[in-house]
This record gives sequence, C-alpha cells and structure tokens, in this order.
Amino acid sequence: MVSVAEDRDGQRIDNFLVGQLKGVPKSLIYRILRTGQVRINGKRAKPDTRVGAGDEVRIPPVRTATPAEVGTPSRTQLQRIEQAIIFEDRDFLVLDKPSGVASHGGSGIDFGAIELLRAARPGDTLELAHRLDRDTSGALVFARKRAALTALQALIRDGEITKQYLALLCGHPPRAKFEVNAPLRKSILQGGERKVRVSDDGKPALTAFRVIEVYDAASFAEVTLYTGRTHQIRVHSQHVGHPVAGDEKYGTRECNQLLRKSGLRRLFLHAARFEFTLSGKTFSFSAPLATELAAVLDTLPGSRVNAKT
Repeated sequence: MVSVAEDRDGQRIDNFLVGQLKGVPKSLIYRILRTGQVRINGKRAKPDTRVGAGDEVRIPPVRTATPAEVGTPSRTQLQRIEQAIIFEDRDFLVLDKPSGVASHGGSGIDFGAIELLRAARPGDTLELAHRLDRDTSGALVFARKRAALTALQALIRDGEITKQYLALLCGHPPRAKFEVNAPLRKSILQGGERKVRVSDDGKPALTAFRVIEVYDAASFAEVTLYTGRTHQIRVHSQHVGHPVAGDEKYGTRECNQLLRKSGLRRLFLHAARFEFTLSGKTFSFSAPLATELAAVLDTLPGSRVNAKT
C-alpha cells in the first residue's frame, strides 16, 4: 500500500506506477492495471484514472529489474537527445524530437525521449507533458516541476493549447481549408498495438487543415489540433481520403511507393508549434521542419503552386 503525496495529486495512475516501480516494463504496468490488480482506495483503477493526494494505492508484488538488466543508453544516444533540446527554463524543457524516437519506453523500446533525458540530466526532475507518435518529429514538451506539469496538463484538458503540425497529404483535397469533426475510438490489438478508427461511440475529435502548397501528387498542409486524441491527424486525414504520406498504418501503398521516389522514408508529420499562456506568460515553442522532410519537398515532381484559400 502506497499513500499518494501532495505533489502527485492529479497524476494518472499509469504514470504514478512508473515512478513507483523503477525498472518495470510499461507493458507489465498496463497488464496489472488491465487485470484489476491495482486498486485506489479499494476500487479498481484504469490506466487513465487520476490519483489524489492522500489516496491509498494497492500495488501487487512485481519483479523489478536490476540496473544491469535495464541497461543504460549509449553515449551517442545521450548526445543526440542533448543536441535536440531547443528550450529550457525553470519550469519546462522542450525537445525537437527526432523521428524514430518514442516519447517513452515500452513495447520493446528500452529508451524513449523521457528515459534518455533523465539519463542525460540525472539531477533533474522531468515529466512528459504530452506525447508524440514515435514516427512524428517536432516539439515535445517536458515539465521540470510538478506544479508546471499539472498546470500545463490542465490547459491541455481544457483545450487551451495551440498545437500545429506540418503534414504532406496524399492527393489534393477539394478545399484549401477544411475541418474534420469525427469522433475517434482507440482499440488495443493483440500484442499491444494501438489502432484508431472513426466511430460514433468514440471520443470527440476536431482537426483543422489548411493546404499551403500543392504538388503533382500531394498537398503540403498546416494542421491544427483542437483535441488531442491518439493518431488524430493520421486517422482524420485517412477519413477524408487524403492520408498522411509515408503512413504505413493508415496510409495507402500506392501513395507511399510513389513518394519514396522523392526520398520519403518516414511518416511526413512534424509538430511545428506548441503554444500556451500560463500565469500571464505566453510560451511559444517552434521546431523547424525536419531536414529530411524539407528535402522531400524540394524533390517532389511538378511545379510548386501556392494553394488558394
């Protein structure tokens, strides 16, 4: 039995358990949650249940890996993550996360961005404020203080964050500006893979698209998220028939193969801007389009045409 401290008030139980069970794989943490072995004040907890100060959490016995079993990141990994830092102050640290680096470890991934940063900055207290898909590059925000984390996550829950992405969409949408308002439902497939689809019984999701440039086979767009559902941009773009280029899960083989000729080897989705106002101060974090994605735009066939709004 573990009592929840004041500074953990409002934290999700899955993240609380990560802090309590050092060295335990996230897959095991989610397994004990799914099977009802974790209880908060005697009640079964779901992964997104939030703990409160003074709550009593029952944690079942689990085998904790030794430091030798967990391993340590390589020097190259630590240097790469340090070089990707684009902002830091007393409250926040922001990473221009490279594609291929997960936000956190788990599901066969030893070290995500948070684990790498903690290894590179052992004296810091760092927590993920939000997440990006593993293949998505761009601005990823971490909190350096518990108060900053809870304040920012409250803004995220209330929809008071501006999150803008850059994406290459297959084909040409009929309008330069359009919104997709379609609820999304997440499923966990066998093996732990997440799959999301549009469903009437899903959670509300709203995405705004603005086409910036048009090419022969694709459209370069700025995408604004008004909600933060898993794979939201990828599923909404698929839903309207213009999936994100390079998307192996929700895209089309024909489009992906065609754009490989222009050098696209990854998902063309980049978190370009993350902006919010906290205690009267505005924070605006920007990450320039990843160089490998900019190179694809430079080599796309056909004349570049500015889209009309």
